[in-house]
Amino acid sequence: MARRNDHSHEEIRDMALAAAEQIIVEQGSDGLTARKVASEIGYTVGTLYLVFANLDDLIMHINARTLDRLHQLMTDGETPNRIEKDRLIQLGQIYIHFAHSDPHRWALIFEHRPSDDRPTPDWYIEKAMRVFAVVEETLQPLAPRRTKSELSQAACALWAGIHGICILGITQKLGDVGEDSVQELAKSLMVNYLSGFSNNQA
Repeated sequence: MARRNDHSHEEIRDMALAAAEQIIVEQGSDGLTARKVASEIGYTVGTLYLVFANLDDLIMHINARTLDRLHQLMTDGETPNRIEKDRLIQLGQIYIHFAHSDPHRWALIFEHRPSDDRPTPDWYIEKAMRVFAVVEETLQPLAPRRTKSELSQAACALWAGIHGICILGITQKLGDVGEDSVQELAKSLMVNYLSGFSNNQA
């Protein structure tokens, strides 16, 4: 293993992100501290903060990696002959399975609130919006007469519904139900929403 001073800033960054993600997976976000991350990679907290501005910055980069992973899952294996409605349902299934299989990292995206008032960086917003863009692009052929604004609004509304069902399922607010039941509820929402959105066009 390389000595500590043999690592570049980029290597320390990657090591810290990997260590922080493992802590979150095992202990949840409440278990994440800068001291734990630094200890895991064999560096001081001061060195960690030469790479990340603060713990909020570290968490934002963790969330960015989670969003990249989700986007990759949602765009992998796309087939041009797939019916768009089926593709949308599949996207919902991918999202719900992702949340159930990696709940701590998924939840951190929505639960983390920075301790300062600095605006969210554009690079992070772009990563978050890519998920909605996949939904919007798949939705467009189902309602070709809808405007860009209507499609964007529909994508946000539809995904907000899927996300809500997902949260209620994971937190057991729907009773003692498993992932399969959550998937069925989400599918019902999507089928009915898409029916109305596709048919009620000007």
